[in-house]
Amino acid sequence: MNFPESPQANWFVTEVQPHRPALRAWLLARFPTLPDVDDVVQDTFARILRAREAGPIRSTRALLFTAARNLALDAVRRQQVVRFEPITDSTDSSVLADGTDVVATVSKQQELELLTKAIQSLPTRCREILTLRTAYGFTQKEIAGKLGVSESTVEKQTALGIRLCADFFANGGVR
Repeated sequence: MNFPESPQANWFVTEVQPHRPALRAWLLARFPTLPDVDDVVQDTFARILRAREAGPIRSTRALLFTAARNLALDAVRRQQVVRFEPITDSTDSSVLADGTDVVATVSKQQELELLTKAIQSLPTRCREILTLRTAYGFTQKEIAGKLGVSESTVEKQTALGIRLCADFFANGGVR
């Protein structure tokens, strides 16, 4: 059964699809740690199609590579693990220090509130482990012993919690 081809489909086949091999090769060379190049290519194509629906595109190739670069950078950033420093009694808190600028104090307070919301939004086990790790400064071994789980579980739950917190922040504090 043959379906009539739409102008959008014809445009995609003639203007976008021919750039696929070059785009894929460029992404592999430029972002060697990218987890899945084909996902980035597909997401790029989806963005290009949405942009085309919004109006004409002057340079398909330029928009294609720019969108791919932005998506790849986002993917690489998500890969990076964020390190949380423990908050303990001995930690010097700039919020409590005398002479701190009011704007800096308010900003720090808002950051702490957002971090608290992010941690509160985590699943129970992740929240427990991340709280013991960041707020109380326990080691993985201490947390494993305290909760009766393996160190591997603590490590995986910490990574999951950090990743979920990063997603929480990337979405503007909304889950």
